[in-house]
Formats: sequence, C-alpha cells, structure tokens
Amino acid sequence: MEPAQPADRVPADRTPPDGQPPVDVPSGPGGEPAANDPTPPPPLKSGKSERSPKDMAISLLVLLVPIALLLAFYRGFLGGDEPTTVDPAPAIEQARSANVFPVSQPQGLGSDWSTVSARYQTVEGGANLRLGYLTPEGRGVQLLQSNVPAERLLPAELTSQGQPQGPTELGGRTWQLYTARGNQQALVLLEPTRTVIVIGDARDNELRELAGSLR
Repeated sequence: MEPAQPADRVPADRTPPDGQPPVDVPSGPGGEPAANDPTPPPPLKSGKSERSPKDMAISLLVLLVPIALLLAFYRGFLGGDEPTTVDPAPAIEQARSANVFPVSQPQGLGSDWSTVSARYQTVEGGANLRLGYLTPEGRGVQLLQSNVPAERLLPAELTSQGQPQGPTELGGRTWQLYTARGNQQALVLLEPTRTVIVIGDARDNELRELAGSLR
C-alpha cells in the first residue's frame, strides 16, 4: 500500500485537460493560444542626406579651387591660350626644290599672325603647298598654291558653293573673290602654271592682307 500524498503538493504533470491551453501560455478571447507580441524593431533611419545647402556649397568649392589653380597655371606658365606654331620654311623649301610651280610666301605680316600648319605634298594631277595661319583676330586662313588644273582644284577646295563675286586688285595682281563653304570666302589668283587660293572664315580685310603680302 502506497503512502498517502500530502494534500498541498502540486502535481508534477501540468498538462491541462483536453481542449484547454497550457496554464502558463496566454490565451485569446476564444481560448486559443495568443500570438507572441515581440518588441517592435526600432524605426529605420532615412537614407536622405541631412547635409544643408551650405555644406554642399563648401564641398563644391573645395573641388573647384584646385581646378581653378591648375587652369591658371596652365594658362599663365605653360601658355595654354597660345596657338601651337610651326616653322613653314621646310615645306616651302620642299616645294621650291620640286620646281613644279613658282612658290610665293608672305612678307611683312605682323607678329600677331601665327603659322599653325605647313605641308607640301604631291597629289593626283599635281602638287599642293598648304600653309595655315591664325589671324590677329583669332580666325583661320589657309594659303594654297597648286598646279592642279583649276577646273578640278576649285570645286574640290571651294565645293559646289563656290561662286565668283568679281575681280579685285591686290599687290599688283588681279584676284577673283569667291564664296566658299559655310561662312568662308576666298581670294583666287589664276596663273598659267599655278593657282593660288586664300580661304578662311577671317574678315575680308585679313584675307586681303595675306594675299597682298605674297612675294
């Protein structure tokens, strides 16, 4: 016979009766187990920048100052605004040595004229001597001397837009004024053994100065 159990002893098995939730699990209004309610996570911080317009302006200024200093150094000490000039003498000498047409070159142009290109080359039907200049006003002009037949040379250089505008006297020679591509105009000198073209977007007085300086 088993010994009697004390009247105040709590049973070890806490299994509730059928259909009832465990005594230590919170239940809902209908008796069902209540869902867990964990502590909500802290709100996420917004990714939007909190920088003020003043901060952004300071950051931009920090970037621009070194660029401005480099630009000033380039222009002031390295001659960044100066055109790259070339010596036209080798190309002129090469054309004269070929002796296929008489070669002229400008004489007496001011120091504010810059020679920026010079090239002599043989082409189909003849040879060309091209000298490129930057005028005092910063515009481009090309001096072309060639023995390519004029009926082929003029359409190639002036395009179909090239139309004669009448004669003009320069340096004791009769030149023809032509329109050219875009806003360019040209002065053309037709001779038996060569054609000379002065063409560019420079003003009329600069074109005339270059053409009149040829000797």
